[in-house]
Amino acid sequence: MYINVDVQKLNMVKVSVDKKKCIGCGTCVDVCDNFKLVGNVAKPIDSNPAEVGCNEKAAKSCPTKAIKVK
Repeated sequence: MYINVDVQKLNMVKVSVDKKKCIGCGTCVDVCDNFKLVGNVAKPIDSNPAEVGCNEKAAKSCPTKAIKVK
């Protein structure tokens, strides 16, 4: 028996921002072009990028640790 699985989806990265922790400082926007500020909260432009890219750097630069990259 074969299971039809989209291998690309298994390898996808998940980027999220905890809105309660985000203070809207914009550090993530400065270090990664995958983030934008909407109001006073950072949001990933692509929450499921194919690669980690600069998202890990954004997470490490966040002063409140609001960004998670899995």
